Amino acid sequence: MKGEQKPYQIGLLMGVFDMFHIGHLNLIRRAKERCEYLRVGVLSDELVKKFKDKYPVIPLDERMEILEAIRYVDEVVEINDDPSRIIEWNRRPFDCFFSGDDYRGNTYWDWEQGELRKLGADIEFFPYTQKQSTTKIRKKLEKDGE
Repeated sequence: MKGEQKPYQIGLLMGVFDMFHIGHLNLIRRAKERCEYLRVGVLSDELVKKFKDKYPVIPLDERMEILEAIRYVDEVVEINDDPSRIIEWNRRPFDCFFSGDDYRGNTYWDWEQGELRKLGADIEFFPYTQKQSTTKIRKKLEKDGE
């Protein structure tokens, strides 16, 4: 894709990125293929606790440092309050938000996509990496610990 104009100038990903795995890397790589500048928002430990009722295994500062070391990532920012894509666009505008397709068809995400389009941005979904996820890693660790 070198030399080709990418469809978006600024792209955004947001997530927990706990226990970094190939699914995370695939998502980041695909997003960077679609934008010139990729910003990655990392949900704070407290925000993860609020939404998932558990803290990440890897602390925020380490998750951010891992992401900063990835060549596809241009900027890493902390998301410590509302992970709404609309709120984030108002803070730091972007042209496209990228996500795994496990959120495609979600009523709230469909609404947000419509609102982002009014702002001149969009949401693109990429195929979810079926072979690996943080949930699968957690289950394997629990099973191995028995």
